[in-house]
Amino acid sequence: MGGEQAETGAGLHDLIARRRSPRALDAMSEVTLDQLRRLLEAARWAPSFGNTQPARFLVGLRGDETYDLILAALTERNRSWAHRAGALLVGLAVRRNAKGEVPYAEYGAGLAAENLALQAVAEGLVVHQMAGFDAEQVRRSFAVPADVEPLVAIAVGVQAEAEVLGEQRDVDRERAPRSRLPLSDLAHTGTWGRPVFPEEPFPEEH
Repeated sequence: MGGEQAETGAGLHDLIARRRSPRALDAMSEVTLDQLRRLLEAARWAPSFGNTQPARFLVGLRGDETYDLILAALTERNRSWAHRAGALLVGLAVRRNAKGEVPYAEYGAGLAAENLALQAVAEGLVVHQMAGFDAEQVRRSFAVPADVEPLVAIAVGVQAEAEVLGEQRDVDRERAPRSRLPLSDLAHTGTWGRPVFPEEPFPEEH
């Protein structure tokens, strides 16, 4: 089905190793209100600068008006698969509060979205986050205030077999193994370009 755990070799927690962003979703499966509440509760407890808590979410369940409005704001490419999601959300960041500009608002909203995605793994769900949507259409559809920024559309659902995507290129993309830059490219010490962990296989765990 393509929901395999990533072969990290780093002893990662199962929630992180199993998190992925599939497009193949089961149109017959539902996201329950209880599951949705837990996903949003996870987002609520994300860290933020000075506890400013800038993350906000527009939330639609399949069949309701909010879902339809979010779906309509997606690019055609994203609508072609996201219509099977059990829930569609938009993640937003509050950029100003009573004290003025909220520092690192986008960063805080991103942390909340990742909490939501990891809770989804714990629920047996999958999350796919999308930049391909019309933020201004979202503003108009939901009367979003000027100081709140729509950042990301989020599809939540149950993973399906890759074949639901239809075209072979999409099926192949769905089944492709996950990959990341080596840790040696990410973490430096002493000077830029000197890796903390030179690229090498992780030792066998005993």
